[in-house]
Amino acid sequence: MKIKEPVIATNDQKPIQIFSKGHKEIGVNVVKSPVKLTILTMLKDSEMEFDEIVKNTGKSKSTVSVHLKSLRNDGIISFKLDPDDQRKKIFYISSRFLGEIDAPEPFELEERKVDFLLDNIINKDGSGAFDFSQLLFHTFRSTLIQEGMNINPILYEAGKKIGLALYEQLKDDDIEVFFSNVTDFWSNYGLGNIEVTIGDKIEIRSQNCFECGLLPKTGQPECYLDSGIIESIFSLYFKKDFVMTETKCYAMGDDCCLFELEFMDEN
Repeated sequence: MKIKEPVIATNDQKPIQIFSKGHKEIGVNVVKSPVKLTILTMLKDSEMEFDEIVKNTGKSKSTVSVHLKSLRNDGIISFKLDPDDQRKKIFYISSRFLGEIDAPEPFELEERKVDFLLDNIINKDGSGAFDFSQLLFHTFRSTLIQEGMNINPILYEAGKKIGLALYEQLKDDDIEVFFSNVTDFWSNYGLGNIEVTIGDKIEIRSQNCFECGLLPKTGQPECYLDSGIIESIFSLYFKKDFVMTETKCYAMGDDCCLFELEFMDEN
């Protein structure tokens, strides 16, 4: 799954990052140290040898060593010995990244205000009937954005679980019937109106997206729940892994959400 990383705050303060505890422990690890956050940002992209971490942080070896030891004690990172040089340690993230907390918005977002909820969800069709699940989910997501809390990795993992549960209801030996089942499910349950196009890659275009259609314009993709559901369903159907990118999103100011799934290169 390849989706754009959350936008980093424009000020000097990095967002606080949250990682899971060890396998048998309850709770989370909250990382606030600027040096630790810099190290973890680098390790998210690739494993790194100690001297490389020192060089990229611009800190002394003793300072980096102290922070690495602390991160190891918390179970966030671990290391292995370089197979070509047993004297060198290669560090990597060994726990799950759960999300981050940025500085809260300095003003109340329009999308959280009661008038917005009344006009766009509760009284939208004038009948007095509305989808409470949409009200709940929208308010939850917009409040997280208001408070600077990013739980996108958790939403993505939740989406994958939902996809696993839904797949048995949607699968069919006929690929056209399978596509139709998916689009009908999205429409019938108010998730949006989607079109599936298959070629060198699979494109899934979503109009009226339930997940992000009413969210503030954050300038980044916000459909992490959808992404998890879609990736799970299509990976199971084609029995292949995908590289997935959300290239358009209402939250980016686009007129639809567009998911592109490319088969992993087996070679």
